[in-house]
Amino acid sequence: MADSIMSKAATMEIPISSNGDSRTLAEDDGLEQATHWNLDEKDLQQVMVSGPNLNETSIVSGGYGGAAEGIIPTSSIKDLRSKSRGITPSQSAASRIANQVQEYQAPNMHHSNSNPSMMAEEATRGVAVEKFDTVKKWSINTYKCTKQMFSERFGRGSRTVDLELEVQIDLLRDTKSKYESVLRLASALTAHFYSMVQTQQALGDIFADLSQKSPELQDEFGYNAETQKLLCKNGETLLGAINFFVSSINTLVNKTMEDTLMTIKGYENARLEFDAYRADLEELSTGPRDAGTMVRIEIAQQQYGIHRDKYERLRSDVSIKLKFLEENKVKVMHKQLLLFHNAISAYFAGNQQQLEQTLRQFNVKLKPPGSDKPSWLEEQ
Repeated sequence: MADSIMSKAATMEIPISSNGDSRTLAEDDGLEQATHWNLDEKDLQQVMVSGPNLNETSIVSGGYGGAAEGIIPTSSIKDLRSKSRGITPSQSAASRIANQVQEYQAPNMHHSNSNPSMMAEEATRGVAVEKFDTVKKWSINTYKCTKQMFSERFGRGSRTVDLELEVQIDLLRDTKSKYESVLRLASALTAHFYSMVQTQQALGDIFADLSQKSPELQDEFGYNAETQKLLCKNGETLLGAINFFVSSINTLVNKTMEDTLMTIKGYENARLEFDAYRADLEELSTGPRDAGTMVRIEIAQQQYGIHRDKYERLRSDVSIKLKFLEENKVKVMHKQLLLFHNAISAYFAGNQQQLEQTLRQFNVKLKPPGSDKPSWLEEQ
């Protein structure tokens, strides 16, 4: 009786693990803590793939020192469960592999579906960054140019001056202003003379009608009607010459000169930018020479070189355009002034032949009467 009680006590004091090994309680507690931390650090898929093989695990029944028949493999328990569900061991393993493959492929499918949206987002972000850089460069350039302009206005900054070119530009602006006055007065002369021609034509028609209705004054009304009709015809010829003169002056002033002035405006803007970046480089060069300042000086030198090349290129373009404009202006105005003089002289001298010869000499084609009026088809 005492022997049986001692054997039971020994059996109760020695814990039995799942594989039949004897361990202390402290070791079991350490094993449980280690297993708990390992499960927290690994995900479920890693535990399933790299964990212990459950087929090799055994369950021990009976006491310490029991017979070997008390060890039951867990694989047999799995086989019994599978048979009770109608699933063979090979089918169960295949299903586990299929589940693992699906879990592996799911993130890849999600990643492939998100690629178009990610590409569109990156493209939008690239456009936004490009616009931001453009606005930033424009803001910096505007600030520098405004600072340089105010410095020049208040006499605190220096400006680059090409004396010969500046004189030619001022002369062009003065010439354009005077030519605009000539154009305005010539247009007014055309309008007034056109009204006079229309009045002469109406007066000639009335004289002709009265010559038919007044037998006693038929000759007198007839002479005046012929005179007014002749004056009207010569007036229309002179109007053709004046319109040609006005059209040529308008082309010279509002197209040729204006194009040259637009180039001059670009040249002046380039000059202002050049002086702004030159002043910025001079200011940095006179400051302290640390690592950050040297980088800024190098960038300022690059910008200075770019705007210097732009300034010199536009200055050359302005010089060439001013030269060609002067040649074209002399050629055009020589022809137009000669036409205007000969036509006015011939008209007021009453020399119809010379007036018509003047128009043929300068290749001025008159519009037939009533050509300005729309046709009956256009009026519909």
